[in-house]
Formats: sequence, C-alpha cells, structure tokens
Amino acid sequence: MKIVVIGGTGLIGSKVVEQLIAHGHEAIAASPNSGVNTITGEGVAEALTGANVVVDVSNSPSFADDDVLAFFTTSTNTLLAAEREAGVGHHVALSIVGAERLPNSGYLRAKVAQERLIEASGQPYSIVRATQFYEFVGRIADEATVDGTARLSTGLMQPIAAADVSVAVARIAAGDPVNGTVEVGGPERLGQDEFVRAGLAAKGDPRTVIGDPEALYFGTKLTGTELVPLSADAQLSSTSFAEWLAAQAAQAVPAPGAAPVR
Repeated sequence: MKIVVIGGTGLIGSKVVEQLIAHGHEAIAASPNSGVNTITGEGVAEALTGANVVVDVSNSPSFADDDVLAFFTTSTNTLLAAEREAGVGHHVALSIVGAERLPNSGYLRAKVAQERLIEASGQPYSIVRATQFYEFVGRIADEATVDGTARLSTGLMQPIAAADVSVAVARIAAGDPVNGTVEVGGPERLGQDEFVRAGLAAKGDPRTVIGDPEALYFGTKLTGTELVPLSADAQLSSTSFAEWLAAQAAQAVPAPGAAPVR
C-alpha cells in the first residue's frame, strides 16, 4: 500500500515510516520541508495521489491556545478534503489519552476538536490515543521548574516509549479502519512526580522534585486517572520506564576508542 505520513520526519513519524517500509509498504514522509504543507494546502493533493492511507502525526509549531486550535482544525480539514478528492480509504490520526477529560488544557481541547472533525467527516478512520512519551520527561520537568525545584502533580500517568507508539500506529495504518479510537500506553502507572524524579535521577540532574496535588500540568490540574488508559481493550506496551532509561544511558556511553565530544 501507499501510505503518506504527515509529520513523517518527526519523533513518531520517522519511526512510523521505518516500520511501514520494513513491512513492505510504500511509505512517504510528508512535511513542509518536503513541500507538503497542510496549513496552506501546498503539495497536499500531489502527495495524496494514489495513496491508500494517510497517517497524521503532525504537531503544531506553537502551543498557544488559539494557535494550536487553528493548526489542528485547519490541517485536518485540509487533509480530509484532499483525501475525499483522492479516494483515500483510511485516515489515521495520533491523539492523546484523556484529552476529553481535561478541557482546561488548550492543547487537549484542540486535539478533541481534531478528533471530532475526523469522526464527522464520513471518511473511514482510526484514531490512536497515546499516553505521554518517555521522551517528554525533560520537557515536563523544565515546564515545572522554578529556582531549581520542579513541582509536579501527583496525578497518574502511564507513559510509553515513542518507538512503541510508532509500532502501534504503523500496525493500525496497515490494517482496516476501526472507525473509532484505540488507546495505547505503557506497562505501568506512575505519579507524574515519580516519573520526573526517576527521569532526572537517571540523568544525574540535581533538581529537587516535589509532589504537589495542586501543581498544574501544562495549565490543567490532574486529580487522578485523567491521563491513563481506561478502556478495557487498551493496548499496553512492555517497555518499562526503567528499561527505557537504561537503554538511553547505554546509547550515551562512547564506544571504546571513540574520540571525546568537544
């Protein structure tokens, strides 16, 4: 199949493309850098010619409330219209577990708006809702840090490795549309403060991490299980956070005889 991956050069998209190619599909990485812009429409029709599936793992360059809403609604409308014109038979979009449960977050409201457009479009679709990625631990810590102390919510997360998300997205893209949502997450629930504390400790980061039930997560308060998969058929990966951290540390060790980085 010809599968066009919008955002195909990013963290998730590049891995999705690799997975699809490894399984014999013609996977096209599409992004503004390759001349495909879903905001202006430039190159979209050409990219979708002959495509069987479109996978949308793109992200907004700005997380300001109005900007992110405009990005996801404009981009999604552009893609859905082009897909109808090109006869694409499956639209796959990456979203976030719990987005509808946290309406105070402008980013999550935008993801819900994106989902609603897809559901109402009449296009065969699959929405993959993933939990937060292990790779985001540093950014979460940075957003919560003031004067060397990171104050984090004690609300639960069930984070997952980006590589495992990519495997799930690629598998769903290669299958039939589910015309619904699929939740994917990691194997263990962690308090957000626990997650960040472990991530910083593994990197030797000296910041103090304080668990605070009142601390906000990107502008919204977590009270418990908003960010964890709750569906009975959620697909859970096997890579634990500790295993992922160990793999990152191993990759950072220079090979014997390698020149030091200056």
